[in-house]
Amino acid sequence: MPVEILNRLRTVALAVVLILLALPAFAGPFEDSVAKFANDDFSDTADAVAEIAASGNPLAYPIISALQDERLMADSDSKKVYIKQPDGKIIDAATGAPVDALPPGADAVRLNNKLRRNVEAALGGLTLLAPDPAARVAAAQSVFKSHDEALLPVVEGALAKETNKAAKAALSEARAAILLSKSDATEAEKLEAIAAVRSRGDQDALAMLSDIGSDQPPAVAKAAASAIASIQDTLAVWSTVQNAWYGLSLGSVLLLAAIGLAITFGVMGVINMAHGEMVMLGAYTTFVVQETIRTHYPALFDYSLFIAVPLAFLVAGAIGVVIERSIIRFLYGRPLETLLATWGLSLVLQQAVRTMFGPTNREVGNPSWMSGAFQLGQMTITYNRLWILVFTLAVFAILLLMLRFTALGLEMRAVTQNRRMAASMGIATSRVDALTFGLGSGIAGIAGVALSQIDNVSPNLGQSYIIDSFMVVVFGGVGNLWGTLVGAFSLGIANKFLEPVAGAVLGKIAILVLIILFIQKRPRGLFALKGRAVEA
Repeated sequence: MPVEILNRLRTVALAVVLILLALPAFAGPFEDSVAKFANDDFSDTADAVAEIAASGNPLAYPIISALQDERLMADSDSKKVYIKQPDGKIIDAATGAPVDALPPGADAVRLNNKLRRNVEAALGGLTLLAPDPAARVAAAQSVFKSHDEALLPVVEGALAKETNKAAKAALSEARAAILLSKSDATEAEKLEAIAAVRSRGDQDALAMLSDIGSDQPPAVAKAAASAIASIQDTLAVWSTVQNAWYGLSLGSVLLLAAIGLAITFGVMGVINMAHGEMVMLGAYTTFVVQETIRTHYPALFDYSLFIAVPLAFLVAGAIGVVIERSIIRFLYGRPLETLLATWGLSLVLQQAVRTMFGPTNREVGNPSWMSGAFQLGQMTITYNRLWILVFTLAVFAILLLMLRFTALGLEMRAVTQNRRMAASMGIATSRVDALTFGLGSGIAGIAGVALSQIDNVSPNLGQSYIIDSFMVVVFGGVGNLWGTLVGAFSLGIANKFLEPVAGAVLGKIAILVLIILFIQKRPRGLFALKGRAVEA
């Protein structure tokens, strides 16, 4: 037994000696690669990045990350390279040993645009084996764009170990991109790569397939042409869907701005040019709420819109009631005077807001649940637009229920159908007018809350939507909420499909001309009220 133990100890000692002797051989090439950063030569820096990324050394990622962030410092005299860590500490890039201070001659290693792409690709390759699947997907996407041939072994190794479905697909696409750029890849490999890139189906895939040269074998060229045609067809479909989504998004904004106008115009026949200012007041109410929360209750910021919505409704609604009682009720039956009075009132309200808050735009932030976006196929959907669409439909549904199942709603419908008959049945039409104007103004106020999340909050906010709101109401049918809904979404979608063809300004002019022509054929709009509603 003692002899066996002695033999084992000799074997272990011999292995330790061999490892110690081999360490300089392994460390030498890595240190030489790191030292190239001190040469202040772009080609040497590119070589260093490639060698360090392929070394497998644990310091590779910190070095290249520091290079990207301009934290890699090199001393040309001593040929030493250092990493300035985010916490301010300094370490030797070749050994990882801590350093007290940088030498006086140490400067940041320079980069150019080509090197930045190399660095990004190298970092992508180094994070292909990260524990977080999202990080692996992002790394694979980076490799796909750079298609650096030096990373092919790393990508194939990561692909062999990958179990996450999304990361595996991203790695397959990255491998395909590299194979397509390799001059010595076989025809079978290129055909397989074209199929993988085709399945990706986005603009990056289209650009990559378009870069395939004409010197390829006939089968490869044919497969590439077929893939390009397929991706173009797919992108055309997604472009149509994207425009439709943009149209729905714009339509929700128009509906929210116009729905209050539809109520006041339908019930009272008042052309309220100050309706846009009610929207603006709602947006400024949101600003005041958020400023108060930022100052005193920052933890409640994500709930700021839930607080702003009822307050904006009350503020704009109360001001609407005051306007109706003090100005509008004296001008019934005189539409021109009403139009001029409310237009002058809009100027007064704008100037009042300029005096209180200043003429410049005010910052209104997005809560965390309204920030960011997500991908749906080849289109991007932002959360703020999605929530505004949901909010608009919810307001529309609540308003329909209120008109159908409440006493005020019944009285409003009665006054809309026949004002004199409603008055003879004991309905206080003057009270209904005031509450209707307040309701329409309050809805405009909560429209301002929503618009503050996608537009600039300024004294001119309402002016951007007043003309479009009138077009929606007239096109859909005066006093008909369903007509306002259909009109808003129809005009929004038509606008977004015309913009790419005619431009933003000509697109709006074309919409206006089409509405004028439509009104010539159907003066009461898409969904005209019937029966007694046609009485003056």
